[in-house]
Amino acid sequence: MIKVHHLNQSRSTRVLWLLEELKLPYEVVHHERDPHTRLAPASLGQVHPLNKAPAIEHNGLVLCESGAIMEYLLDQAESTALRPAKSDTHYYQYLEWLHFAEGSLALPVITTLLLGMEQREGSAPMDGYIAKELALDLSYIEATLSQQTFFAGPQFSAADIMMTITLEFAANLKLLDDKPQIQRYLNQVQSREAYQAARKQG
Repeated sequence: MIKVHHLNQSRSTRVLWLLEELKLPYEVVHHERDPHTRLAPASLGQVHPLNKAPAIEHNGLVLCESGAIMEYLLDQAESTALRPAKSDTHYYQYLEWLHFAEGSLALPVITTLLLGMEQREGSAPMDGYIAKELALDLSYIEATLSQQTFFAGPQFSAADIMMTITLEFAANLKLLDDKPQIQRYLNQVQSREAYQAARKQG
């Protein structure tokens, strides 16, 4: 049985979503953020030294890092259409977006979230950089989704799961108000049965 360590208000929902899509059996261990500091509890540090979620335990293995966990879970499925075959023309497009979610998009989005939690006067040196990165990333995403239904082409994939959760953070920060294609995309993928089931679990 795959054990998922889930932290409230975190990106670990994507792991639950993938498991629902794959119909793999799993159990959830819930961890709650400190209501004042918003930090993860020490209980996660007992699972993995990074004290972060998502983290999974399976057959003696402990993994903590969304992209690695997604690849591991896909490997546990007997067969899946959620990852194109390497011979597929969309494979490397899939791989780009799978890593883009955490490698490029997460930094400016999460930084915006954290800066918004502070009491600040005026601008800070990083503001211009963050604004530039957000504009570049979101314009790229908007242009991509204006040309294709999903991130890896015509088929829904695990890359969509990775991207959606980060885009939801951006939506909550009102960063997508002028991005109709991204909004359309989010409405579409959020209607999936597995997504709804993951949200209930998480």
